[in-house]
Amino acid sequence: MIQQQLRRLLPEREVDASAALALLCGSAAAVVVWKWLGKRQIQKKMEEARRTRDEGLKKMAKAVQQFREQIPSVQTDAILSLPLMELTGRLHEGSLSPKTVLYTYLEKALEVTEQTNCIRHFIPECEEQLQEIQQQREKGLLFGVPISIKDHIGYKGHLATCGLVQCLGTPVPEDSVLVKVLKKQGAIPFAMTNVPQSLFSYDCSNPIFGRTLNPFNPQKSPGGSSGGEGALIAGGGSIVGIGSGIGGSIRLPSSFCGLCGLKPTAERLSLTGVTGPVSGILAVPCALGPMARDVDSLALCMKALLCQEMFQLDPTVPPIPFDEEVYSSSAPLRIGYYDTDGYIPLPPCMRRAVEETRRALQAAGHELVLFSPPRIHYVMNELFLKTFFADGGRAWLDVFAGGIVDPSLKPQVNCCKIPRLGKKLLALILKPLFPRLADYLNTLAGMRSVKEMWNHHHQIEVYRTEFIARWRELQLDVVLCPVLGPAFTMGYPGKLLTAVSSTMLYNVLNFPAGVVPISTVTEADEEELKLYRGSCDDPWDRTLKEAVAGAVGLPAGLPVALQCVALPWQEELCLRLMKEVETLSREKKAA
Repeated sequence: MIQQQLRRLLPEREVDASAALALLCGSAAAVVVWKWLGKRQIQKKMEEARRTRDEGLKKMAKAVQQFREQIPSVQTDAILSLPLMELTGRLHEGSLSPKTVLYTYLEKALEVTEQTNCIRHFIPECEEQLQEIQQQREKGLLFGVPISIKDHIGYKGHLATCGLVQCLGTPVPEDSVLVKVLKKQGAIPFAMTNVPQSLFSYDCSNPIFGRTLNPFNPQKSPGGSSGGEGALIAGGGSIVGIGSGIGGSIRLPSSFCGLCGLKPTAERLSLTGVTGPVSGILAVPCALGPMARDVDSLALCMKALLCQEMFQLDPTVPPIPFDEEVYSSSAPLRIGYYDTDGYIPLPPCMRRAVEETRRALQAAGHELVLFSPPRIHYVMNELFLKTFFADGGRAWLDVFAGGIVDPSLKPQVNCCKIPRLGKKLLALILKPLFPRLADYLNTLAGMRSVKEMWNHHHQIEVYRTEFIARWRELQLDVVLCPVLGPAFTMGYPGKLLTAVSSTMLYNVLNFPAGVVPISTVTEADEEELKLYRGSCDDPWDRTLKEAVAGAVGLPAGLPVALQCVALPWQEELCLRLMKEVETLSREKKAA
């Protein structure tokens, strides 16, 4: 075991056979040597990764400078202000060149990452891709559009780090299917964005590339794990990006950064070529999805991706093209709604958003029906968290090579490190005083047998059936509900892993769900927050109150968003509701 760890951390030339033998024999001196060698090698890998990133930034800055010298008259602000639909139209008709658009966004991305540290690595091949798309016979739907992608979405010749030292050694041998399809559609992937260590966090910090900041307020988190995407797009450095989510990692950064984001049904977009720190978790599947500034951009991106090229490259993806008729329909909808799931009541501004939007949708001719999602305490602990901590968290702890843990993850890591018996005893002691924490610790104790795991998978299926039955009893088309927000102060996501109940529900169910910003936090919201007591008035409720405080100012309040949900495979209907909500919120702002 020790020898395997040594081999993983050190190159062959630095592993001395006699030292490895001494380690296996339990020599105390050898253990000291091993730890020293391991830490030294880890430090070298981290320094090399940062150096490579910094050199890439300098090269891209030089390329942008050369472009500006060649064409000094580019109307940067005018290009950056174009919505994706209009930008693609201008690119197709030729009134804008892909080269001008690419370098305009590269220049802005450099500025945004200097402020927020959102880019893990620029993709220098974007300049080659620029030449290739000009030779394509047919212009794809995303012809000439610069696009950013999350760190772990495979791009040939580049690392997929997941913010982990152990992933720094081997570049990806082949483009992921999603990248291949983007290129086929004429898009130009130009940047890979930063993520939290191990991806299992809704903050955005790792020991290699550092912390990403919220572009609206540097004291706040951009969310995660697609936090780099959120910060880059919200800062104006990318017009559309691809994130991923297993518990809210597209929707939470979208909420924190004031963006639109869609988590599709997990199998709707190909995951081939996308890596993760712990493989084989199927009970709650990961999903890729787009993030952008408006809903039409998400729809166009989905339309471009759901093409014959994807269906041929990955036969596990159902060949269901984008249904434009559903998305463009104006027929009234029957919309379920709720403003709390009862597990962790969200701040007043988020519940206000539901009520205001409910009234606006009703006035617009839609039918609103009160809906109550069943048994969220059970879903959070017994279905969602048990999926990831089935082994008590051992597989997750193994990814932290050399014991290097980002400060934002230490609360979660420390809980996992408690022995199983210790977790059970603590849960028993805490049950009368802090029942939610007691349930959480019980969950982290994991499962004891394969039979228990099979039963767990079965219970997810049972719950999904129960949820759909309730949905159909009310004859719902879609559901409107809150999403966690506004943006948390740095460091707080690690203290409140279970606050993601609003988003994790739809990962467990594998329903498409999207987020739309509708307003900003007001002074009145901040005053109401002072009266917030949550559901239990326990330490978690008080921590949530602290996490979201200070959301006004600079120069306006932080974004307030809503979540829209549809049944599996009905992404177009989910986007349709998102578009309705977006339109009504814009009309209200303009009034």
